[in-house]
Amino acid sequence: MSHVGEVSPTDAWNALTHDPRAVLVDVRTRAEWSYVGIPDLTQTGKDLVLIEWQTYPDGTVNPHFTDQLAAAGIEHDQPVYFLCRSGARSRWAAEAAIRAGWDEAYNVVEGFEGPPDAARHRVVSGWKTAGLPWVQG
Repeated sequence: MSHVGEVSPTDAWNALTHDPRAVLVDVRTRAEWSYVGIPDLTQTGKDLVLIEWQTYPDGTVNPHFTDQLAAAGIEHDQPVYFLCRSGARSRWAAEAAIRAGWDEAYNVVEGFEGPPDAARHRVVSGWKTAGLPWVQG
């Protein structure tokens, strides 16, 4: 039976680097992609897939999410890694993918920015803090 796996950003990067079929789907909003930044997969030779789980600014869940996964060419037997800001939306997206028939869905638990510290800065963990490649703008 398929289930959602949980991986760190570093483990996701290693999978993307070593498994030619692995895919990274960033489920944050267009605003986050534009202003916060996105993972840079240039070194892997792969394209990042950008599909909003929730739309900005109203937060409505994207009713076409799994259709858009399929339209992006992601096969049901490919390992798919889902990334959001801190690991919550990506968990929901991975669960939706499993329900829609994908075999391997992984939540990148720390997300792109991770949780906030005591000063409410997102510098504790996550893709960026792990020193993985990313670009902004």
